Amino acid sequence: MSVRNVATTPFNDQKPGTSGLRKKVPVFRQPHYLENFIQSIFDTLAAPSGSTLALGGDGRFYNREAIQIILKMAAANGFGKVMVGRGGILSTPAASHVIRKYGLYGGLVLSASHNPGGPEGDFGIKYNIGNGGPAPEKVTEAVFARSKEITQYRLLEAADVSLDALGETKLGDMTVQVIDPVADYADLMESLFDFAAIRELLKSGFRMRFDAMHAVTGPYAREIFERRLGAPAGTVANGEPLPDFGGGHPDPNLTYAHDLVEELFGPDAPDFGAASDGDGDRNMVLGKRFFVNPSDSLALIAANATLAPGYAAGLAGIARSMPTSAAADRVAAKLGIPCFETPTGWKFFGNLMDAGQVTVCGEESFGTSSSHVREKDGLWAVLFWLNILAKRKQPVEDIVLAHWAEYGRNFYSRHDYEALPTEAANGLMQHLKDSFPALPGKTFGRYTVKACDDFAYTDPIDGSVSRNQGLRVLFEDGSRIVFRLSGTGTEGATLRVYLESFEPDPARQGVDAQEALGELIAIAGELSQLKARTGREAPTVIT
Repeated sequence: MSVRNVATTPFNDQKPGTSGLRKKVPVFRQPHYLENFIQSIFDTLAAPSGSTLALGGDGRFYNREAIQIILKMAAANGFGKVMVGRGGILSTPAASHVIRKYGLYGGLVLSASHNPGGPEGDFGIKYNIGNGGPAPEKVTEAVFARSKEITQYRLLEAADVSLDALGETKLGDMTVQVIDPVADYADLMESLFDFAAIRELLKSGFRMRFDAMHAVTGPYAREIFERRLGAPAGTVANGEPLPDFGGGHPDPNLTYAHDLVEELFGPDAPDFGAASDGDGDRNMVLGKRFFVNPSDSLALIAANATLAPGYAAGLAGIARSMPTSAAADRVAAKLGIPCFETPTGWKFFGNLMDAGQVTVCGEESFGTSSSHVREKDGLWAVLFWLNILAKRKQPVEDIVLAHWAEYGRNFYSRHDYEALPTEAANGLMQHLKDSFPALPGKTFGRYTVKACDDFAYTDPIDGSVSRNQGLRVLFEDGSRIVFRLSGTGTEGATLRVYLESFEPDPARQGVDAQEALGELIAIAGELSQLKARTGREAPTVIT
């Protein structure tokens, strides 16, 4: 075996987004494309010789092939060991836990999260640092800069490594350790939640369904729900990870998890339903004929946190992304703890958690987690809900309605316009920004504009500043509209429009969110000239 220095030329499109570099599979399969990006990461890190990495992904198409290339490049670049999930499988929260538990230098997570898979689908690579969280912007910017000047990459000439049997093998001077991708994570969950109480709940006639969407959480869910908690076999649906996610779209929302939604809103509905996404970091929670908005889910978990053994001492603080509703802020105020508002992207929570400022974090995009890892964690959120249900012994809907009665209801919705022409999406955002100076004081129906801005965030721990994080239109009564271009898509542009209003009166909280937000939805269309600029009559997805 020998190390080969392979001459290459830069690609101009390797700028990592919110969660790493995501492109179509055929783009990653271009000669040198994957290798250039990996070498750019290794060059930027300049890790000490002999360092150890975690490696794995969500099992999507090209996962195994990419792992073999990355292993040979890691060996050629002086790493001492790589811990890789059996079969190339390692969920994003499990990867974060492995990095943290074993004190690794960092890890590479191969996933495009909730995006579709298959030969023509999406693929992605994200680097996580030693705290287990996504690399901060200063690292991703340095990787991008390096990718624009790279002239060669290093590769060990060697046979592929078996990924399907636990144990260690040598790849040149580097050790490859194939690990059980589930065991460490399942043990962590058992340490945080009252598994005995949840077992009793599941024995009591309580029925649940978990849809793994043929994505990475299938093996984790079967181990935790069916084996450790005793749920009946078959509780986990679509539990086998498939390279194309069974032809589905592994995004746990009301549109793409339609089979689960139909079951939970059907005549013989289970008591509880949940789903997770491609790499296991997102979640959707449903009660019997009742959908729990992700922003409300964060607030409810925070309000009931001490019911779980791992959080019995209480929370240090809460953090939410700016587009997430202010429901969590109201819980934090009552608990007397801080609530931080950050840009979208889990990496912004890492500094706060490392500094001990927050315990629970969440994003409206179906992501909730805590300081047990440094990533979103779908199964963690589902288990937290089961813990709450086991302790409170009430249906999901009753728990949510009681929460609204106590804290008020933040009517909230997100409208996604996917695969827009990039030029049209950028033009819409520029039009909005140009209109901001004239908007304050203007009245639209019953709403008067108080202020407008392009959200910027100063990290309270390291002082770093992140600008251009979303356009906000804030109204006098506390309502708001937020416009943001997503950084997770690979085709065209995805415009997300977030709408929020607050209702303190329980007698007025039972209205459907789309109806309650109807006037704000119309104002958003008027302000952005959305139909005229994009040609879209309606959103692709409403949550």
